[in-house]
Amino acid sequence: MMKSTHLAVTVIAKQSNGAGNLLLTLESASDQPLPPFTPGAHIDVHLPAGGVRQYSLCSPASAAGYEICVRLDPASTGGSRWLHQQLNVGDALTLSAPRNHFPLPDAPRTLLFAAGIGLTPLLVMAEALAGRQAEFMLHIYLKHHDELAFATRLAQLGERVVIHYSSEGDSLRTRIPDDLETSANSALVACGPAGFMHHLQQQTLERGWQPYQWHSERFNPAASLITAGDSFDVEIASSGARYTVGQAQSIAGVLEAAGIDIELSCEQGMCGACITGVLSGEPDHRDEVLSPKERAANDCIVLCCSRARSPLLVLDL
Repeated sequence: MMKSTHLAVTVIAKQSNGAGNLLLTLESASDQPLPPFTPGAHIDVHLPAGGVRQYSLCSPASAAGYEICVRLDPASTGGSRWLHQQLNVGDALTLSAPRNHFPLPDAPRTLLFAAGIGLTPLLVMAEALAGRQAEFMLHIYLKHHDELAFATRLAQLGERVVIHYSSEGDSLRTRIPDDLETSANSALVACGPAGFMHHLQQQTLERGWQPYQWHSERFNPAASLITAGDSFDVEIASSGARYTVGQAQSIAGVLEAAGIDIELSCEQGMCGACITGVLSGEPDHRDEVLSPKERAANDCIVLCCSRARSPLLVLDL
C-alpha cells in the first residue's frame, strides 16, 4: 500500500455529546501543529488492533486540535465500540491528514440537512456560513431530544437551526420544510443514512431542484458498490503491465495482489483515498465520492469499488 501522511495525536478529552455519541478531542503528539482543514473534511483513524475508520472533523474554527464525534453502533465489534469503551484520555492514536471530498459549495443560499450523526460535517459548514454572514438554514432530524449533539454550538446559530424530532411526529415523511419549496440560487447539502438521503433527494427533485444543486455524504455505501460486473483489463501507464479484473474482484484488490502501490482506507468507495487518474477507457463509477462533474469527465476512478464500461482502463500509475 502506498505510504501516506500519518499524524500522531494524543486524546486530551473524551465526553458524551448526546445519547450514544462520544466527542473526542485530539492534539498533536509533537511540536508540529495539526494540518488545517476545510468544512466537510474527514480523517482516517487507525485502530491499534487493526482497521481504519473514517470520521468527519467537527472542530470549531478556533480550535488548535481536532474533534471527532463517534456514534456507537450497536452492532459494532471494533471501531466505534473500541473508541467508546476502551480508548482513554492520554492514549495515542494515528490519523491520516485531512481529506475533503465533501466541500461546502459556493451558493447565494445554502440549505443543510442532517440526520443523526450526519450533523458533524454540517455543523462546521453552518458555522463557516454564519461567519461570512451567508444565507443558510440547518435542518437536523433526530428521533428523541436526548440524541442532540453540540447543543451549545447550535444555540449560537440561533434561528438558522431547526431541529425535527420524529418522536413528536416531525420527520421528512410527515412534513416537508418550506425551505425546500424554493430552489433558485440555492445549494442543498445533506448527510445521513441511506433511507433519509433517498427520501430527501426525491422530495427535492419533485420540487424542481436540479441534480447539480445536490451535495451529499452517506454513512454507508450504496448497494451498487458491492455488485459485481463483467471482467475487464487495467493497464499501468508507467510500465505497460496489464491485469485482468474478474467479475467478483476489485481493481484495488487485483493491483495489490500484483504488488502495485496504491493507497487504500475505507475500501467502500466513501473516503477517496484511492482515487486514481484514468488516461484511457471509460470507468463505471460506483463510489460515493466523485461529483457528477468529476464522473462525467471520466479522468479518474475510485479503485476500491468502481469498474469499467470499456474493455480496458489505462491508469495513471
